[in-house]
Amino acid sequence: MVSGGQAEDAIVADVAGGDGAERESRARGVEEGEQHEQQQRGGGLSVKSLLWHGGSAWDAWFSCASNQVAQVLLTLPYSFSQLGMVSGVLLQVFYGLVGSWTAYLISVLYVEYRARKEKEGVSFKNHVIQWFEVLDGLLGPYWKAAGLISNCTMLFFAAVIQLIACASNIYYVNDGLDKRTWTYIFGACCATTVFIPSFHNYRVCSFLGLGMTTYTAWYLTIAAAVHGKVDGVTHSGPDKLVLYFTGATNILYTFGGHAVTVEVMHAMWKPRKFKHIYLVATLYVFTLTLPSAAAMYWAFGDALLTHSNAFSLLPRTRWRDAAAILMLIHQFITFGFACTPLYLVWEKAIGMHETHRSVCLRALARLPVVAPVWFLAVIFPFFGPINSAVGAFLVSFTVYVIPSLAHMATYRSASARLNAAEKPPFLVRSWAGMFAANAFVVAWVLAVGFGLGGWASVVNLVRQISTFGLFAKCYQCPPKTHAPTATGPPLPEPPQQHR
Repeated sequence: MVSGGQAEDAIVADVAGGDGAERESRARGVEEGEQHEQQQRGGGLSVKSLLWHGGSAWDAWFSCASNQVAQVLLTLPYSFSQLGMVSGVLLQVFYGLVGSWTAYLISVLYVEYRARKEKEGVSFKNHVIQWFEVLDGLLGPYWKAAGLISNCTMLFFAAVIQLIACASNIYYVNDGLDKRTWTYIFGACCATTVFIPSFHNYRVCSFLGLGMTTYTAWYLTIAAAVHGKVDGVTHSGPDKLVLYFTGATNILYTFGGHAVTVEVMHAMWKPRKFKHIYLVATLYVFTLTLPSAAAMYWAFGDALLTHSNAFSLLPRTRWRDAAAILMLIHQFITFGFACTPLYLVWEKAIGMHETHRSVCLRALARLPVVAPVWFLAVIFPFFGPINSAVGAFLVSFTVYVIPSLAHMATYRSASARLNAAEKPPFLVRSWAGMFAANAFVVAWVLAVGFGLGGWASVVNLVRQISTFGLFAKCYQCPPKTHAPTATGPPLPEPPQQHR
């Protein structure tokens, strides 16, 4: 683990000129110097360094894997009910691999940008590089504007979704308050993420977050298997085109969590090691998402169409409460993942990113970012449908289309390809193969994700607004049953409205 200035030196050594042996030698020197500094400060690793200052490849892997699953884990069974079992599995694998490909493209463009700037003598000390700056440095101001608008908007709504998910999950542990009131409470709790400076400081959070989602995923799998199929269960999906493409777009959103790739790379001591990390993280995520979604759909079938949160169909036990509470904590962490890039953009906009080191002062300056997130979570509390809308209109461009087009534009000339900091990977081997893969991703996502997915998501979201209204007090809350009295049995619950 390296401190701020030494981490910067390690990154410079990694992306600047020189052969591999020279870079490794520089990196070893930085690590040895950091160890010496730690010993001078009191011997061995401090607790603060162990838990707070992350920058290894493992830290990046935990961040990527933890950030991918998050609350989407609870909506994937809902997507399976819309898609059917076969389409659900195939689309998860497909979008997982496509997402890993575009994350790789982003990492390549970051290394290219950093290498060019280091050759020009630019220093990034006390400055966190972000995606829109990479686009600006490689392709100009129009690309910068596209990257800034799409990335910030997507991360903003990702934070909104996390806040909605907090209220939805805690309601299944304690329904004494409605979901809207819980949103108010957790909006205040999530605002404390303004104190986390950057992705260097998410080490213990990422580790714990992945452990929490691993527990929740296997709880869903085992609980569904133990529960067994409900009486009269049906598996009619895919049934309607609107539902089919809504579910498909939710899965596109699931594996589009790399809007923070550049910030995670910049926090690494050796950013070049990132290029395969996202793929390995995705392979692990498959072990969580595929069994849990398949088991829940097998057990409950079409009942999931009216229950976008998987917790709502499982009987309340201490195991379910534990899973809900762990996911609640993880969603707090993921809220910070989504908002940290927004905090950094805001700091740069008001001119305090590189000048003010006070954590408290920076936290105070970041608070205006949280307020609108909080407000929109109260307006649109539609857990599940809003994921698909964000996937269709924001994720599709931010993490699929723009990186693919940017890679093609950056290496369109022969000289750029000749002097590229990263050559095509061994699986593709040629620049023509890279361009063909990128063109396929752009065409597919525009047609299926943005086009058909956007249409389906809007139709479904409008139905939710028409049914429940804006500022819904308790979206999809089960009706409360009356306690038994001497005059008769409990009143029956009214039937659930099918979407």
